[in-house]
Amino acid sequence: MPNSNTPLTAEKREKSMTPLNGKNTLTITDNRTGKQYEIPIEHDTIRAMDLRQIKVKDDDFGMMTYDPAFMNTAACKSKITFIDGDKGILRYRGYPIEQLAEKSNFLETAYLIIYGDLPARVQYEEWVNNVMMHTLIHENVKKFVDGFHYDAHPMGMLISSVAALSTFYTDAKNILDRDSRRLQIFRIVGKMPTLAAFAYRHSVGRPYVYPDNELSYAGNFLSMLFKMTELKYKVHPVLEHALDVLFILHADHEQNCSTSAMRNVGSSHVDPFAATAAAASALYGPLHGGANEAVLMMLDEIGTKNNVTAFIKLVKEGKERLMGFGHRVYKNYDPRAKVIKRLADEVFEVTGRNPKVDIALELERIALEDEYFIKRKLYPNVDFYSGLIYQAMGFPVEMFPVLFAIGRTPGWVAQWDEMLLDPEQKIARPRQLYLGHDIREYVMMGKREEPKKVKPEA
Repeated sequence: MPNSNTPLTAEKREKSMTPLNGKNTLTITDNRTGKQYEIPIEHDTIRAMDLRQIKVKDDDFGMMTYDPAFMNTAACKSKITFIDGDKGILRYRGYPIEQLAEKSNFLETAYLIIYGDLPARVQYEEWVNNVMMHTLIHENVKKFVDGFHYDAHPMGMLISSVAALSTFYTDAKNILDRDSRRLQIFRIVGKMPTLAAFAYRHSVGRPYVYPDNELSYAGNFLSMLFKMTELKYKVHPVLEHALDVLFILHADHEQNCSTSAMRNVGSSHVDPFAATAAAASALYGPLHGGANEAVLMMLDEIGTKNNVTAFIKLVKEGKERLMGFGHRVYKNYDPRAKVIKRLADEVFEVTGRNPKVDIALELERIALEDEYFIKRKLYPNVDFYSGLIYQAMGFPVEMFPVLFAIGRTPGWVAQWDEMLLDPEQKIARPRQLYLGHDIREYVMMGKREEPKKVKPEA
């Protein structure tokens, strides 16, 4: 059976629908009853609901699948992002990530992800204008950010302020109106950098800097972050380009935790600001958006290049964790990591070399040559080098998930839009395997047995 992640050409799709025996089905024998069931196969998958007909008794609920963390369950059909983890492939709408990182820019890639095709010049200019004219936020949102404690985490501020936008733009609830969805997408993509920058400025006690739409998307963000007393912030082209590429690399990544949150919450037909806040909340978790911070902490713990061999030994013994290696999807070198590794050299020529780089390079060299890691398919992922670049550019680690959120926003809204237009989608509602008590009779308080006292250990 071919890899279910492999995209099918028209010819291959036709062949897959007409198997040699004339049947594109799966035959299941229930050994409890001896009954056989023929389940249709489509795109190398079966529908979970088709299993419900498998019963021992007529009044049984029917067979379900049990798949914690959705390791092998497709919850949607999508045309946005393709990943082949075994081959290290990532494509947005069919375009390899390597080509987009080299030749495109973030807003063009965002257009591609949201609308399905690369824009013509007129479409691109209209799109950029619509996004950039929505970079300003309501003055009351600024007051809202002012209300946070001085040491509030920037990601917490971003999540809260994105959710608050739904109270400013009440028309966003008209999610089934195409023009309204289009307007909210402009607003979300345009305002996300502004909210992120305001969160950063608040956390460091500096006055807010308003958007400068004469700058690029990435350049404007850098200006709102780092402008001091100068009349016009001068954006360094290398750093501007680096940030733009990092946004591209994070723009979408199939049905990851935060994207699934966007779809699940959005399936209730809530407005897109609330759904985006839910997605950003998922990204806040250290297992998702905080992984590059964990890499820096590991490199600090190693200390010097000379300590790498000893650290690797501890990893093999199960006494340390190798952060930034391995991925839930990729069982090969993460294609984004290759791009970032090249990008790091360009950034360090401007900012100076991050001393942690030598530790990282030695760690990567040993791990890629060691049979222990090769056998387990532990290759560097996108987080291994991204934190080094962010740190070199002057971002505190608290801003790392915020930067991730800006880049991922086009993917979130594209997935949300696709979900709403999919006639097969309903409000998300997973099943469960109930393993608790059967029916029990209520016992009045005075008649309940007292819990047995446990003697303290000597």
